[in-house]
Amino acid sequence: MNYTSNTRHQLLQLSYIRTVTIFGQSGLLLYLYLGLHVSLNFWLIAFALMAMALLNLLSLIRLRSPLPLTQLEFFFQLVADIAFYVCLLYQVGGAGNPFSALLLIPLIISATSLPKKFIWLTAFLVTISYSLLMRYFIPITLPDTGHQHQATALFNLHMAGMWVNFILTALLITWFVVNIRENLQRQEVKLNRTREQNLRNQQLLSLATMAAGTAHEMGTPLATMRVVLHEMQLDHSDNTELLDDIELLQSQVENCSDRLKHLAESVKQEQRDSRPLPAEQFFRELLDRWLFLRPTANFNPPEIHLNGKPTVFSSIPLQQAFINLLNNAADASDKPLQIEVSSDQQQILFSIKDQGPGIPLEQVEKLGSPFITTKGKGLGIGLFLTASALDSYGGEVRLFNQPEGGTLTEVKLPIIKERQNDEH
Repeated sequence: MNYTSNTRHQLLQLSYIRTVTIFGQSGLLLYLYLGLHVSLNFWLIAFALMAMALLNLLSLIRLRSPLPLTQLEFFFQLVADIAFYVCLLYQVGGAGNPFSALLLIPLIISATSLPKKFIWLTAFLVTISYSLLMRYFIPITLPDTGHQHQATALFNLHMAGMWVNFILTALLITWFVVNIRENLQRQEVKLNRTREQNLRNQQLLSLATMAAGTAHEMGTPLATMRVVLHEMQLDHSDNTELLDDIELLQSQVENCSDRLKHLAESVKQEQRDSRPLPAEQFFRELLDRWLFLRPTANFNPPEIHLNGKPTVFSSIPLQQAFINLLNNAADASDKPLQIEVSSDQQQILFSIKDQGPGIPLEQVEKLGSPFITTKGKGLGIGLFLTASALDSYGGEVRLFNQPEGGTLTEVKLPIIKERQNDEH
């Protein structure tokens, strides 16, 4: 397990705890010295508190340093706290002081942030310190006012101290444990996202490898088809209907060959065509391109309501992602699609409403995974590639069944800020 990633965060928490301890102990000692006139070595106690405050200040300065914070350094911070607590408790009753539970704070922190060897060392130091404080300490003595016995006054003072100590300890432990739990939950969420991203990257790499291999292997059968079609054209030059079919097949073969040739140049083309673009221009050009690729597309005039003049990052993968969604919606129904584009200060919302059969309930949770399709045909990788492309730009896609029938496809895409725009 990697303990080093949270050490800096734990030191920040430790500095907060020290701050509370310093103010709490200072207030208590002032009350004992000035209010109850308890005989104390005030200057030695004040020196210990000032030394603790200085260590806390140095710790906060250390947190601003870019140098890594090691586990050994953090352990010595806890050892210093134990030493300060021992100095304070020695002056005010030792282990009999109701605030002797302060020695457990370094142990709790080490148990939640350090490896096992440091935890056992901390436990050993805390145990030895408490044992020594049971034997060596300066007892608290109250002035004898004559109104009550000295032992009764000390007992009442001890009980009041235990009550205050219990409340402060409960609050401190609750805050510390809740903070640790929230930190662990954030780490778990981050880890799950990283795992999902790694899995998606592996799937994309597998698809890319298969696509590259298929593209390489397709060259030979296409060349063979080109030769055979040419020979058929020569052998049946007098058959007009057959020549038309052969010419159609030749055009399709040439189209496939051109696509394979351009495949190697797609990366350079993507870098050349990737740029920030006004959102309205991006979506109007996108719909024009889709209409060119699919002349039979049936959709109502798009409703574009943008807040100001937002900018998005236009690229070939992003454009293809939207075209895949538009094609899926057009395949679902012959009726006109409803396309809407809106925005707020943070993101663009692009929605497509079709009047098709909707999404089967058994496939709702699987959508976006590779090789899952709702069409009954195709490879089932279109929506997966779309979701992957949108995710790489900070966007997301969701599909919903509409109450009146059909599917609602929603895409959220972040708006490029002015600083990001300048960088690009």
